[in-house]
Amino acid sequence: MPHFFCKLIGPRPTFPADMTADERMSMQRHAEYWKSQMNKGAVHVYGPVMDPKGAFGIGIIEAADMNAAHQFATDDPVIKEKIGFTIEISPMRANVRGAN
Repeated sequence: MPHFFCKLIGPRPTFPADMTADERMSMQRHAEYWKSQMNKGAVHVYGPVMDPKGAFGIGIIEAADMNAAHQFATDDPVIKEKIGFTIEISPMRANVRGAN
């Protein structure tokens, strides 16, 4: 199944250092969503990247095609809740441990 690189971009450059209480709750739902998808085998790795120029999130997922990858992203609570996050998705030629 194809792999996709997902980059979650926060609502402002200073995020998550100045996260509000509501944003913190949304991020908890976001983390629960990604963890549940990892437990189902759709996610290989995910987490925050603490880049000094601005933190962002990454995830590598498996999906049938780009449409399915976009659906995966739209189902993410931080995207559904429309609080300023965006996800960029790129097809990836992944080498996965244990794969043929």
